[in-house]
Order: sequence, then C-alpha cells, then structure tokens
Amino acid sequence: MTSTELPSDRIQELQDPHIMPAEEITAQLQGAPWTRYAAIGDSIVAGNREPVEGYTDLSWADRVAAGLRRINPQLEYQNFGVQDLLAAEVRATQLDPALDFKPDIAIVVAGGNDLLGKHFDTAAVETEQARMVSALRSRGCTVVTMGLFDNTWTPYVADKYKAVMKQRLQQFADLTQAVTQRMGGLHVDLPNHPASREPIFATDGLHLNARGHAIVATEVIRTLGEHLASKRA
Repeated sequence: MTSTELPSDRIQELQDPHIMPAEEITAQLQGAPWTRYAAIGDSIVAGNREPVEGYTDLSWADRVAAGLRRINPQLEYQNFGVQDLLAAEVRATQLDPALDFKPDIAIVVAGGNDLLGKHFDTAAVETEQARMVSALRSRGCTVVTMGLFDNTWTPYVADKYKAVMKQRLQQFADLTQAVTQRMGGLHVDLPNHPASREPIFATDGLHLNARGHAIVATEVIRTLGEHLASKRA
C-alpha cells in the first residue's frame, strides 16, 4: 500500500518512525499471557490529550489495551486514572479498587502532580509508588511504570521554572526507575526518548498530544515485548 492509499486521517501516524505499526505490535506481544489490565494514576493515565491531525485520537493506555487485545481478544481493561491527584491520593483511591479487579498486568503512573507543587517531596512519592507497586507485585501482577517527557525546552514552561522543573523531572524518573527495579517491575525510559524534543505536547504545556500518546504506547509495548522475549530466551 502506498502513502497515497493510506487512510487520510492517519497518514502521519502510519508514517511516523516513532510509532509501532500494527503488525509489529502483534509480533512484539506474541505469547502475551495477560488477560486483565489495569491502569492507575492521574491525568496522564486518564488520557488528557490534544488531537493532532493525522493521528488517531486515542490515549496511550487505550492503545496498549488495543495492542494486548490483538493477542487476547477477551482482555478485560479498567482505567482508574483521575486527573489532578497526588501520588498519595492515587494510592488511597485507586489501589484497592485495582486490586479488587485482580489484574495480571498494571501500569502505574503517579507523582507528576507532586513535582508541580511548591516543594517536591521525593521520599513521599517514592514511598507511595513502592506501596502500589509492591501490593500489585505481591499478587503476581506484572507492573509497568514510566518516567515523564521533559517539557522544559518548550515555550510552555516559563524561563524562571525551567531549571527546577528539569531537576524534578529527573528526580522523578530516577526514583520511579529505582522503585520499579527493586520490586521486579518493568520501567519505560521516556526522558531519553529521541522524540522528547519533538512536537508531542498539548498546548497546556503539561500533557501530551495524540502523537505523544501514540509514542508512549509504542514504548510500553516495546518494553513488554522485550520482557516476553527474555522469558522465551
């Protein structure tokens, strides 16, 4: 199929080098055992985004669900994400319902709102993340976490906040990766992604646009694919 024959509303997405095509998604997830998928977190998980012409207007969490359903069509999926929550609020309001759902795979993204406050209590965020990841892991659940794209290069972040925001984003990525590795989870390294300095942000400067969501989904699926491959090796 040539580019002129591609669906006009998705030409850019299908040609984007950072977005995994459908056939590769199937190959990456071949043999995936998961049948119950939960997403836990704030607005990043809830799917806040801005449409982009040429890209399907779908959140990254929903894209991951669609990818998993290519292997297991009967996959059950629950998104517990609610915007504006701090890490402690995510844990207090979403962890028990998520555990009741009995997921065998869960994605946890919490703490992004904490780093936007006057003070960023890294120890508190690390504790809350550890409580969520450990509770899920103790039930045998595969847990995926991620860092956040660095938006400090964009015009949306005022110059006076750029340095502190950059530092906090790195702290968040480091503590999240450390918690995840300690608990035996899977971590997606978004801060070092080559698309991090490309047009992937919504005009609010905080959330991603539809392209950014597609890229996150690709990296989650790639991480899952690497995990599955390691199990087969």
